[in-house]
Amino acid sequence: MPILEHPAYPPATLLCLESLVPCRESQVSMLLSIFGERQQLSFPSIFIYGHTSSGKTYVMKTLLNTLQLPHVFVNCVECFTSRLLLEEILIQLQNGSSETKQASPVPCDTFNDFVRLFKQALVSQNLQDQTVYVVLDRAEQLREMEANVLPAFLRLQELTDRNVTVILLSEIVWEMFRPNTGCFEPFILYFPDYSIGHLQKILSQNHPPEYSADFYSAYINILLGVFYMVCRDLKELQHLAALNFSKYCEPVVRREAKERDTRKLWKNIEPHLKKAMQTVYLREISSSQWERLQCEEEPGQIKGLSAHAHVELPYYSKFLLIAAYLASYNPVRTDKRFFLKHHGKIKKTNFMKKHEKTSNHLLGPKPFPLDRLLAILYSIVDNRVAPTANIFSQITSLVTLQLLSVVGNNDQLDGPRYKCTVSLDFIRAIARTVNFDIIKYLYDFL
Repeated sequence: MPILEHPAYPPATLLCLESLVPCRESQVSMLLSIFGERQQLSFPSIFIYGHTSSGKTYVMKTLLNTLQLPHVFVNCVECFTSRLLLEEILIQLQNGSSETKQASPVPCDTFNDFVRLFKQALVSQNLQDQTVYVVLDRAEQLREMEANVLPAFLRLQELTDRNVTVILLSEIVWEMFRPNTGCFEPFILYFPDYSIGHLQKILSQNHPPEYSADFYSAYINILLGVFYMVCRDLKELQHLAALNFSKYCEPVVRREAKERDTRKLWKNIEPHLKKAMQTVYLREISSSQWERLQCEEEPGQIKGLSAHAHVELPYYSKFLLIAAYLASYNPVRTDKRFFLKHHGKIKKTNFMKKHEKTSNHLLGPKPFPLDRLLAILYSIVDNRVAPTANIFSQITSLVTLQLLSVVGNNDQLDGPRYKCTVSLDFIRAIARTVNFDIIKYLYDFL
């Protein structure tokens, strides 16, 4: 039984629309109710929000294209100034019925000019008698533009005296948009995150024709079991599903297992999914490179892929990062043991306290002051390093790269405090590039 029903559109069109937007039928049904028929006056502005990859952009494009409603779709990140945004709307509106884009954009410096040119474009395209939809994707960028742009778009129907609806798509809530001076309140619609059942249903629709739907559905179930806790982005999960499916099928292709041998298939794919989980969202290598590495590897061996192990840093930045790691994971009282010459023999048990019996790596990195970082740096670098602006700028660069993090406020009188955020494997890879044995300087490995 069809879920979407509307007297203004043929049932076959609504059935096609329903198949294109799985698990978003309630939101589409609400939008159809708000839109009404083509000639009916629609709501002046609609605000749609939800997390990344919750289907906002896809649903709006699919809805407007399937029902063939006149619309303009603009990404506010691409049109980052008000002039670019207004001109792009006019260009799309004027070229809505033609495939070739206008060579020279219409100059539009103010919103008054935009209102005038917008009304002219509606007349030239013969759109006076039906609703025109202006969709602004990534609408949070409007807050960075002139103060009058957002309130004007919300009242565009009133300003133009035409049947136009402005739809704002955003990842943040409306309360972060509302100007202090007040504005017209739009109709607010929320797109919730896809549940694991929704993701299972959507991803299972893309099964290859040479395999059964049950076989691909079992693969998606395994994939979600591994990745759902760390990644709920539909696009990323679609990428991972396409990337690892060939590896999942290998035992079936080699006739070592049947499609129903879920246990054998899981044992074969498990190490590769765990390796792929380390690079979720990073796109460290292309899909073709990943597949080539999977083909070239020896049985039972997985090649390391993490680009972090090969990160390129300046020479002294590597030593700064090593010094920061030592400062984060070594107790302060051990600095004399590791970095001071002629310190004498100091046994570990002589200065071990109750709270230091637990591994510092299990407790996590501790903050340290800038003075301690530089003192350790001078001790581990062979050549004398002057505290120049270059060294301080490299510390800032490490913070920007999120290899270090600043702890506390910037207005502290005793100077900034930092914390090293990299893993042990990462810092060992960095230390090897400068021939530094970091394990000898870590208190946990004494």
